[in-house]
Amino acid sequence: MENNKLTNQSHETYSQIRNTLITAQTKVTATVNSAMVQAYWEIGEQIYLASGENDRAEYGKGLIKYLSEELTKEFGKGFTAANLRNMRQFYVTFPKRYTLCSELSWSHYRLLMRVDNKERRDFYHEECA
Repeated sequence: MENNKLTNQSHETYSQIRNTLITAQTKVTATVNSAMVQAYWEIGEQIYLASGENDRAEYGKGLIKYLSEELTKEFGKGFTAANLRNMRQFYVTFPKRYTLCSELSWSHYRLLMRVDNKERRDFYHEECA
């Protein structure tokens, strides 16, 4: 009986600790995700401001290529020219930082940016959140 009590208590303690760790991991993931979404928005803003309204111009193309090479050297994957263009488009599509939703991931925003109609995009933005 004593061993059974210890086993039950041990299992209960383990379950509580496990739940605490899972909750902490979930919070960390959400915090990191939100920080990265904010960072991508800022990167998009900086690229937009540096390259002007038309990133198809020679300077814009050269800037994106240069940034991609340098950022990839220092920070690794994730900074391809295509991804940097997505970050720029993210800023253009959602120019007001306060409208960003911390519950949405970069993947959510990449999908939302594909919706051309602003009213539909706003609707889906609210629904996703």
